[in-house]
Formats: sequence, structure tokens, C-alpha cells
Amino acid sequence: MAKGVLVDIPKCIGCESCSVACKLWNELEWDEQEKCKTAEDRAKEPNNGLWPEEWTSINRFDLEKDGESVARYVKTQCMHCEDPACVSSCFSKAFQKLPEGPVIYDQSLCVGCRYCMMACPFDVLRYEWKKAIPGVRKCQMCATRVANNQETACTSVCPTGAITFGEREELLAEAKKRIKENGYVDRVFGEKEAGGTSWLYISDTPFEKMRFRTDVTTQPLPSYTEGYMKATPFVGVGWAAILAGLYVYNNKGKEPLD
Repeated sequence: MAKGVLVDIPKCIGCESCSVACKLWNELEWDEQEKCKTAEDRAKEPNNGLWPEEWTSINRFDLEKDGESVARYVKTQCMHCEDPACVSSCFSKAFQKLPEGPVIYDQSLCVGCRYCMMACPFDVLRYEWKKAIPGVRKCQMCATRVANNQETACTSVCPTGAITFGEREELLAEAKKRIKENGYVDRVFGEKEAGGTSWLYISDTPFEKMRFRTDVTTQPLPSYTEGYMKATPFVGVGWAAILAGLYVYNNKGKEPLD
């Protein structure tokens, strides 16, 4: 069975232990400027605090619930779709969906087209614009740990149980149970969005007030694009052949330069 993670938003206290664990396990660089930002600052950023070296971000939202002001912290990272648009859009096969759940990226296969970034419905992919040989960066859902029956680094350090690792179907059942017991919003975000995701969220406050993409279709996005993307390599090869033919035609009969 595919693995997943359940995020119980009201349980998160914003300690950011998960962010630190992510950096340590994945050996990501520490950015002094990013270290100084608060969860409130990141919630206001258009990229939700995600950067090439920041694969997970905790964002704070100050909301009203039952007439009282409450703070809600939301962990943001790649959602690891069940049928990922990034995988479908990548003709070089740099993105793969593993049977265990993680959507992984292999930079050695990447051609830098960035189709994946345009295809992602949750806008979580980041490009290394400042590097001479750039790549796309995102959460890998600790694929090597998951393959060895270990939980993800972030869930292993959560002190409140706000993020729980397990079998996706079992987590989905647990999510619905908690919704009934706690009077949460009657929705598991990630159950159906974009065809379903490995990361599931439950909340006691409206998802749209915490910048969730609640307008995402429930149909897998590759079903819209797969037929076109399969033709991409052939179009590229065909265009190269046309250009080569034009070059030969235009230079036919010309004397070579000394």
C-alpha cells in the first residue's frame, strides 16, 4: 500500500521541528535571511516560504473561530500527487512516482525545460536560478527512508502528533474519524484534489483562508495533457529535422569558406 502523511492543522504549534529535521536529513543549506523570517512572514510570501533550499515551510495564519482569534500553523511542501502532473509533463523522465508514494526528482535526467513547474497545481516546485547548472528542488518525501520502512524525517520529530506517517488509506479513515470527533471542516484536503495526494490535511477552520488551492480539480491533471505530452519528443525531433533540411537547402551550391 502507498504511504502518506496526515496533517492535523489544529494540533500544530509552529515549533518548526519538522523544518529542521528536513534540512538535516536532506543536507540542505542554511540561509541566514530565511532563518530570520517568522511563520507570519512566510504566510505572506507568494511562494509560501518554499525555496530551493527550503523544502518544507511552516506558515502562520491569524483567523477567527467562534468569535475568537486563533492562530493556525500550516506545514507546506510537495503534496506528492497520486497521479502527478509533473511526472506526466516531464518527457525526460526526471520525475517519477514511486509505488510507496513519494514523487522523486533526478537532476541528471533534467533538461531544464521547467514544464513541471507550469504543470504543478500546487506551485511547490522551485528552480535554482542562481546556479550555473540549475535544477528543480522540492520535498522528496524521504524516499530512501520510506523504501526502508522508516517514516519521514519530519513526522519522526513532531512533538504534538500534528503530522502522522502511515498507509494512505488508513490515514484517510483516521482523518474522517477525527473530523467527526472534533467537529472539523467536513473535508479531507488531498483525498480527491488533483486526483488525490499522499499528503492529507484536516482543519477546524476553512482551508481557503489558509491559502489552500480549494479550486483544484478532482480529476488527475495528466488526463488533460498526457496525449499532447507524449508527442513532445517527436515534435522536437521533427523540428530539428526541418531546421537541418532548411540549412542544407539554403547552403546548397555555396563554396565552403577557406
